[in-house]
Amino acid sequence: VGKRLIPLLDRILVERFVPEARTKGGIMIPEKAQGKVHSATVVAVGPGGRTEALQSGQTIPMAVKEGDKVLLPEYGGTKVEIDNKEFYI
Repeated sequence: VGKRLIPLLDRILVERFVPEARTKGGIMIPEKAQGKVHSATVVAVGPGGRTEALQSGQTIPMAVKEGDKVLLPEYGGTKVEIDNKEFYI
């Protein structure tokens, strides 16, 4: 999926997943304690952002790479659907 859609500049394409609601010791974590953030896996990464402070036009490298796990705010990102799967940019 990520090979067909390449984010521009400092954008990333992620796929959300539901984290474990149980600790390693077997204790269930209630929904309220899980917070308002969502977990996601990075599927594709743009080449990096540019800043006007860099007069040379160089890009600033991205801090994440494909396969990294990241946290998103509850309403963060723009939802896109590719091959009947939901992704966020």
